[in-house]
Amino acid sequence: MNDHPVLYSFRRCPYAMRARLALTASDITCELREVVLRDKPREMIAISPKATVPVLQLQNGDVIDESRDIAIWAIKQNDPNNWTPYLDEMTKLTEINDFQFKTHLDKYKYSSRNPELSKEAHRENANFYLEHLENLLSKNTFLSADRPTITDFTVFPFIRQFAFVDKAYFDNLPYKKLITWLEFHLQSETFKNIMTKYPQWISGSEKIYFP
Repeated sequence: MNDHPVLYSFRRCPYAMRARLALTASDITCELREVVLRDKPREMIAISPKATVPVLQLQNGDVIDESRDIAIWAIKQNDPNNWTPYLDEMTKLTEINDFQFKTHLDKYKYSSRNPELSKEAHRENANFYLEHLENLLSKNTFLSADRPTITDFTVFPFIRQFAFVDKAYFDNLPYKKLITWLEFHLQSETFKNIMTKYPQWISGSEKIYFP
């Protein structure tokens, strides 16, 4: 039995970023196993056959392999920021994020693989979500309150991914509050800390703990 939960992660994956942000905010120490997607460890596939990151294996052997569920689990284990009241709102927003916006984001980012529409058309299809977030930010400084909450942490990695497909385009969108919000998170120490580079985990290698 491990002393800490084991997190299989990939540094640049937005879903894995979401998990790392939530675990950091909840002060939950994990054994971090950095995955190379073209060389996924058999240990991860054995406990989560869908073979996508993040995967969190708890000390009792239970496995959580959806990033949103990892975030919810983390907050329920330890909530030093009093984010529990925002879990329902976070869940509703991430459903839109994960099942609608992300589809258009992927087609925009990988437009050559999705020639049924132009890159610009795929990008335009994603704008409904950016507009929705801008409207939320017109009510509060952050998505759920006037301070960062779990809602922001679960959405931010995906807006970051969208923005950096074409940063100049994004910075000229009429969503000024969203642009400011993104920059806040990009410059935050929390984000910088969860983006530390780690070597590929190989069975038997020295353990790395996070955060």
